[in-house]
Amino acid sequence: MEKKSGFKSVSKFLMGSPHKIRPVADIVRRRSYPEAILLLDNMPQKGARYIQKTVKSAAASALENNKKLDEDMLYIREIYVDDGPRLKRIWLRGRGQADRLLKRMCHITVVIDEVKKASEKPSKKADK
Repeated sequence: MEKKSGFKSVSKFLMGSPHKIRPVADIVRRRSYPEAILLLDNMPQKGARYIQKTVKSAAASALENNKKLDEDMLYIREIYVDDGPRLKRIWLRGRGQADRLLKRMCHITVVIDEVKKASEKPSKKADK
């Protein structure tokens, strides 16, 4: 069983609904690092800023730990947005009533890995 390699970065307790941030994560999943950063720069959603910050952190970790890597050699292998805790607030209504207001938080996890080249595959002759 081969251990999965990659560099992981997690941003926790971000003030944003996971329901609104997940579509942004779906757009950049399995894309190259430069392409993902370019897409996130041009997106108007608040979740794009959160994801971009987490992706850059994971890429910086990868480049720091392996000096042979270049930004063009990286891609986003995994990205997922989980629910965080909810802040419960009171929303005052008419006639002395109140509703509950839930301010949702999320946790973003990004795993960046190196792109494997086709030439790096082991040949059948070497196995024999």
